[in-house]
Amino acid sequence: MNIDKNARYAKSHEYARKDGKEIVTGISDHAQSSLGDIVFVELPEVGKTLKAGEAFGTVESVKAASDLNMPMGGTITAVNEELASDPALVNKDPYGKGWMIRFTPSNAAEYDKLLDAAAYEKEAGKE
Repeated sequence: MNIDKNARYAKSHEYARKDGKEIVTGISDHAQSSLGDIVFVELPEVGKTLKAGEAFGTVESVKAASDLNMPMGGTITAVNEELASDPALVNKDPYGKGWMIRFTPSNAAEYDKLLDAAAYEKEAGKE
């Protein structure tokens, strides 16, 4: 299992990585591996504001469809348009080219409530 040590994680397997004043989010390597081949990703509109835990989209694989949840509350500033034509980027590079959304957090303190890499590794290892 590959873990981005610079990110924090929600128990629902989304990561949050700081990039300046924004947060970059996608699903963890563990999540993409569990889902199998990703065939479709539905993402929100730029400008949408969501709370922590709210669904921001859906990911579909050959095995299942799953909601994507906000690791923190915030306003969407960008979506990864490349995923519309190449959803497999999530499988190939979940922390890089397979990112899903960027957002401006509404409460930066929520970041500290997410699991750090070591805690997420323990949590994901229980599954």
